[in-house]
Parts: sequence; C-alpha cells; structure tokens
Amino acid sequence: QVQLVESGGGLVQAGGSLRLSCAASGHTFNRYYMGWFRQPPGKEREFVAAISWIGGSTYYADSVKGRFTISRDNAENTLYLQMNSLNPEDTAVYYCATSFTGSYPRLPNKYDYWGQGTQVTVSS
Repeated sequence: QVQLVESGGGLVQAGGSLRLSCAASGHTFNRYYMGWFRQPPGKEREFVAAISWIGGSTYYADSVKGRFTISRDNAENTLYLQMNSLNPEDTAVYYCATSFTGSYPRLPNKYDYWGQGTQVTVSS
C-alpha cells in the first residue's frame, strides 16, 4: 500500500504562483512515475505533469508547459508542482498519483495510487 497526501492548494489571483507538495509513504519502492492530474469543475480528470522517479525525466501537458515545473525530493519522498503564471483555467482539484508500470505516464489509468486532492482556485 502507498499513501499520498497533497498540500499547498489555495486561492490565488491570476498571475500568481503556488507550490503543491505530495508526501508519499508506504511501499513506494519500485515506483516508476509520479504525476499530477487535475479535475476542473464539471470536467474529466486531466494530465498535468509527470516525472520518472529514478531518472528524473519530466512530461508536461501543453497547457502548462513553461509555467509549471514538476520535481521530486528522493530523500524526503516528496513530489512537488511549482505553478507560476496561474490563470482561471487552472482552477481545479489537483491530485498526485504514483505508477508502478513503466509506460504511458500521461494516462491516469496507468496510476495505481492516488491522493485525496487539493483545491486550487485562481481568481481573475
């Protein structure tokens, strides 16, 4: 079992920044990827960013590329998402997830464990 706990969400004005954290615990050994997904109001969950835990390769959705940065702290077993230049379209519940499969880091059905989510609201 793996436990994931997100934090860092909140209300921010357009153009502002937030940093999300995801603390992982449990049997995290051998994970391949960790990722961030989001679910805007009334929409389906969508991919935001992912990182390979060992090699550090990163993947981003086109909508956040250049504004968001995913990173991880292996020693602290924590995943981060630095979000800059936020706009109202970024408003969503943000989830972190971990995958023990070695392929398709952009697909939510390839992830095995999910956090409870943290709300990000960007006002115009």
